[in-house]
Amino acid sequence: MEEKKIDIQSIIGFILIGGILLWMLYNNTPEETPTEDNITTEQVETTPSENQQTSEAPQKSTANDSTALVDAQRRLGAFGYSETLSSAKGGTTTISNDVLELKIANKGGYIEEARLKNFKTFDSIPVYLIKDGNASFNMNFSTTDGRSLNTENLFFEPELTEHNGNQILSMKLKVSEDEYLEYRYAMRPGEYMLDFSIRSQGLTGVLNSGNTPTLDWKLKGYRHAKSISYENRYTDLIYEYDGGDDDSVTNGEDEDEDVSYIAYRQHFFSSILLTDNPFKTSSFEVVDLVEDEEVDTVFTKTFASTIPLELKAGELNYSMNWYYGPSDYKILNDYDRNLDEIIPLGWGIFGWINKYLFIPFFAFLAGVLPSYGLAIIAMTIVVRIVLSPVTYKSYLSQAKMKILRPEINELNEKYKDNAMKKQQETMKLYSKAGASPMSGCLPALMQIPVFYALFQFFPSAFQLRQKSFLWADDLSSYDVVAELPFHIPFYGDHVSLFPILASVAIFIYMMMTTGQSMQANQQPGMPNMKFLMYLSPLIMLIFFNNYASGLSLYYFTSNLITIGIMLVIKYAIIDEDKIHAKIQENKKKPKKQNRFTKKFQEMMEQAEEQQKKQKK
Repeated sequence: MEEKKIDIQSIIGFILIGGILLWMLYNNTPEETPTEDNITTEQVETTPSENQQTSEAPQKSTANDSTALVDAQRRLGAFGYSETLSSAKGGTTTISNDVLELKIANKGGYIEEARLKNFKTFDSIPVYLIKDGNASFNMNFSTTDGRSLNTENLFFEPELTEHNGNQILSMKLKVSEDEYLEYRYAMRPGEYMLDFSIRSQGLTGVLNSGNTPTLDWKLKGYRHAKSISYENRYTDLIYEYDGGDDDSVTNGEDEDEDVSYIAYRQHFFSSILLTDNPFKTSSFEVVDLVEDEEVDTVFTKTFASTIPLELKAGELNYSMNWYYGPSDYKILNDYDRNLDEIIPLGWGIFGWINKYLFIPFFAFLAGVLPSYGLAIIAMTIVVRIVLSPVTYKSYLSQAKMKILRPEINELNEKYKDNAMKKQQETMKLYSKAGASPMSGCLPALMQIPVFYALFQFFPSAFQLRQKSFLWADDLSSYDVVAELPFHIPFYGDHVSLFPILASVAIFIYMMMTTGQSMQANQQPGMPNMKFLMYLSPLIMLIFFNNYASGLSLYYFTSNLITIGIMLVIKYAIIDEDKIHAKIQENKKKPKKQNRFTKKFQEMMEQAEEQQKKQKK
């Protein structure tokens, strides 16, 4: 019985592809990304109208708290300024449009509640980015007499006005009518972005210029998705620095200079602070709160940014923006502030493929087809058809190597005691036949940019969120066909059907490509091809059980189409007898060697001569 040997091309190809797949899974962990928001504040002078003032009833506080707060504000008056404490009251002021509702606390002057009106969580609760004390925005500053004050403990006086449809909220921490610290919010209709500014007036003699005021922004991210691990993987802090570069913090600390925006991304929703004048320095910290993915949790991660603010002529003056809204590529990209970098579409060529090919093409398909699931299938079909010439070249190379296998086996047997000569004669055979073991591997490598780009695209596609298809109720999360009474490490406590179908399709594809070159008798020292054949389906089955069902649907469809294309190539396009006859013809013709092949053979011959001399 003929002893078959392993096709080195298949080993190299599948080792590379398996390694790249593992690299992509590892690389797909959450990146750390602090981001500061650039904010442009519209200066509008209008007369306040009573029906626009939406301050709520003052909150209750203890006598001791009230005394402490009043005393803190009196410290400002110690510099000779008159006290205007009659307006210092608790409660909140609400500004709202058709997509966003914000409640700004009079105590501290910061956003106490942020609700996105058009979105629900996985369990049908309104999406809140800020609620019940999960966020703080505090300025710490020193006075010229050495006292340290925190704005979160002081009362601001709200004034709500409207100008050209925009709601303008001025929050003033007053020393007198002409001396104050002001937070100014301006909300436009239909936008998630609002203008925000921090400025002081008449506080030159109060603020200690030798001690820089510090801004502390903290947020504890609420869980919004069904899969804790999946949401946490794409939850991080992103920031832009040095005029356009961006970086991220997934878990831990970082700091940088000239920061122009800071974003707290919670997978599909983001809280972003932007500044027109970059912060000279900023430090960031992210703490992962998910210690056990088996335990239900309310929060995913804690974000914190510390930003020193510069005084100019003894005063503060910063124009900024807040963004509270979806991590939607189109919405963020339309602001033209490099906010699209917040979306993890991949670096380099992978990001370009997503930005300029897949995102616009998928948006077109989703607009003309009745379902996002059908849009995924349609995009997969187009991608596989475009890549079918690469599939053809790969299969043609495999067919040539299969035909040459008997002759390669003869060379292996003939020169089994002379590895150098065996390699030399094998290269000659490949050259005469017009075949190469790498020619099947290179087409596979050419598909990797597309493969990885789509691997990044589907988890980041906001359009898939809570869109159903067949048995999957949310294409941005895992599908469930059975709940398990226990938790399996890496797999989870449920069974998803799309990853199972994708694994079966991958296994059949691997059988078609690798099975024909697998040998019963392995060459010594070579890896077990059966293990390589089972590796990719196993990875798909286990790790993709908690991934977006839209991604598994793509891989399932893609492999089905690839199997179909390969069957057509095998039975309708490629004629192995003709290929064999052509190879034999090529072997008879004098083959002109290129410079590289000629040089390689000369090196082999010199090495063989050297080996003979050493033996003598």
